[in-house]
Amino acid sequence: MIWMLFFALLLACDVSRSQCSICTRTAQQMGERPARALNAGIIYLAFMPMTIIAYIGWRWWRSNHQAA
Repeated sequence: MIWMLFFALLLACDVSRSQCSICTRTAQQMGERPARALNAGIIYLAFMPMTIIAYIGWRWWRSNHQAA
């Protein structure tokens, strides 16, 4: 069940376009192709912090389940 949720959220990531209001305005002024590159850059830069947070959360969850 958790894997299905993970993949559903992964697929929804493309739909959300990962932009704040300032980035959205900038992307609208740049055109289609540069806007897609901006979206890819935002996702690329967000990947490592999100991976670190997920790893810390997984270690915390695992340590709590092993203690119980």
